[in-house]
Amino acid sequence: MTKKVNDQLVEIILSNQIGYERIAMACSATFAQMFGCPAERIEDLKTVVAEAIINAIEHGNKGRPDAKVIVYMNYKDDAINVSVIDEGDGITYHPRKPNIERIMDHLDPPIGFGVFLIEQLADQVEFNEVTDKGHAVKMAINIK
Repeated sequence: MTKKVNDQLVEIILSNQIGYERIAMACSATFAQMFGCPAERIEDLKTVVAEAIINAIEHGNKGRPDAKVIVYMNYKDDAINVSVIDEGDGITYHPRKPNIERIMDHLDPPIGFGVFLIEQLADQVEFNEVTDKGHAVKMAINIK
């Protein structure tokens, strides 16, 4: 019996460098467009992908230049599902909800802002999923 290949799957392996999240943002936007995702949801998708990758680079992989970030995207059940995997130990604490006004006024550092954005924009989020490649943040954006 021949195993069917899932042609609705994308895998991106990124160097652990700030700026590379833009590659995955562009890829996620194109991928979502292929399935008729509305423009406003594509913007949400790009934001959660970028925030998860930046967190993986800075916090998960602790900026190590030899580390990698792996991004998987697939389309299933009217949702774009994204996993961002780093080589770190996972989230050891869940940051408290940031005070957005204080951050915007430059009174507080933007600690926890990325996690806050991910939780606000994604329809489903799971932190600290352990995979054979590392720790993952799994997110879903419903497109219908």
